[in-house]
Amino acid sequence: MTAVVAIRDAVAADEAAWRALWAGYLTFYAADVPEEVTAFTWARILDPSSRVTMRIAEGDGQLVGFAIHHYHDCTWDIAPEGYLEDLYVDETVRGKGIGRALVDDLIALAKRHGWRGIYWHTNGDNARARRLYDSYAPADGYVRYRLKT
Repeated sequence: MTAVVAIRDAVAADEAAWRALWAGYLTFYAADVPEEVTAFTWARILDPSSRVTMRIAEGDGQLVGFAIHHYHDCTWDIAPEGYLEDLYVDETVRGKGIGRALVDDLIALAKRHGWRGIYWHTNGDNARARRLYDSYAPADGYVRYRLKT
């Protein structure tokens, strides 16, 4: 696979494929998350009234990455109206621009909603995750990250 075919909202039929990616995400970050938390996260993602949603990257007919978005009205200056909480790209296709495409998709959503910017919490408080990205540059008030290859 050389390019992202589509970035779209998650649907119920994506659950098994997302859980496989989620397992890779938890392994990568050495995180121990109980099954009930994963199930609750998935339920919130599919709930149209939730302030949590997810965009998925699909390539060659399979899910290859996801970005979980938490939308909120925030008075904390560093975290504006929406931010990206979790992003993961399957290890077999890293370095092909999928992570960047997911972040650019969030930026496009933010602009569409009229938000003044986005914030990814790992920028300030997660040194390990921050090292995974080799550059970021403000553009029109939006921060862009690029996955290291």
